[in-house]
Amino acid sequence: MNYTKKDLGSFRLHLIKTNKFKTITMKVLFHTPIKKEDITKRILLSDILLQSSKKYESKRSMTIEAEELYSASISTGNQRLGNYIFTSFNLQVLSDKYTEEGNLEKAIEFLSEILFYPNIKQQAFLKDKLDLAKYNAVVNISTMKENTSNYSLIKLLENYDQASPISYQMLGYLDDLEKIDEKNLYETYLKMIDNDYVDIFVVGDYDSKKMVSIIKKYYKFKKVKKEKDSYYLPLKKPRKKRQFIKEAISNTQSKLSIALPIMKLTPYERDYALTLANLIYGGGPDSKLFHNVREKNSLCYTINSFVSKLDNLMVVTAGIDKTNYEKTVSLITSNLLDLKKGKFTDKDIKVAKEIYDTSLEEIEESPISMINEALSETIFDVEEINIRKEKISKVRKSDITRVLKKINMDTIFLLEGVKNEEN
Repeated sequence: MNYTKKDLGSFRLHLIKTNKFKTITMKVLFHTPIKKEDITKRILLSDILLQSSKKYESKRSMTIEAEELYSASISTGNQRLGNYIFTSFNLQVLSDKYTEEGNLEKAIEFLSEILFYPNIKQQAFLKDKLDLAKYNAVVNISTMKENTSNYSLIKLLENYDQASPISYQMLGYLDDLEKIDEKNLYETYLKMIDNDYVDIFVVGDYDSKKMVSIIKKYYKFKKVKKEKDSYYLPLKKPRKKRQFIKEAISNTQSKLSIALPIMKLTPYERDYALTLANLIYGGGPDSKLFHNVREKNSLCYTINSFVSKLDNLMVVTAGIDKTNYEKTVSLITSNLLDLKKGKFTDKDIKVAKEIYDTSLEEIEESPISMINEALSETIFDVEEINIRKEKISKVRKSDITRVLKKINMDTIFLLEGVKNEEN
């Protein structure tokens, strides 16, 4: 992988050169400090832009054009990362080597048509297109409980800190749908195009000089922006007394989610010692939670921990039977306390480091992983892979225990399955 970054004034271009894939993957990433009232607008905006454009006035005509570009694929998505909302528009197309000369440029132009020339009338989106986008949003919001793992996590974070962006759920809000019309959604579009920070990533085997020329030709943003707001959410002190929350659901299995805020870390602790601490605790296949809660005591179907560094938060999730709730929470708690006391071995650290090294090696196996790597290095100040490999090897047991002592349980949420197996 050969990675270069170019600051083109109004946006940054990330060229990730590799000959591992037959496709070229491109991501246009808009990001701005998040506001709750803008989430639903962004959801609708992503949908409506992929329904039609000025040149391609229907979804059918868009689909036909994508097929003619040798089955090019275009998608979109929204996510919150720390204090920002990220809206992405993604293109995947076969390299010209496997199609015909100029097909890649046509595909890149196709995505630019969707982004810069929306299907509007009198400075507003078309009502029938907005109605369809709203319908899709209603369906997604109304069925969110069907994915019990995601829903449990949403409810955990809502209760953990209702005043923080961490509580925002990224499917949108039904109340906000009623306030959105064709005109104010178009105003949201203009605001995104004019004011958002923009990063464009291109992964694949191509001529870099030619790619810069193509991107400059079709992607023109008016303003030069300087990032001001931090991507990291403010630190939140854990409650003096843990809060326990339950919600019933018609399901046989229960979902347990636990929020563990992390107190102030140095960059070294955050990027290295914390990573290993999580792998040892619950983030790896040989973790303490997996062995002690799932295998030894058979208290859960699944159990895992992960870290959201931008949120200063660790989360533990588990699929359990409701009768095992108290025992499971007790064991999750005691395992953390044991780790804080240094009750883990050099072998545990060695295995965690091996898992981490393997994850770094796998980055180059996926275009999306390569883009996420470039994003982390650019926006979140993560160090380059070779530096991370060297630094992770030097993390000591004392570094890990010091970090573990800065992690405490705060909120425990149980999505309680109340449906019996025989029903």
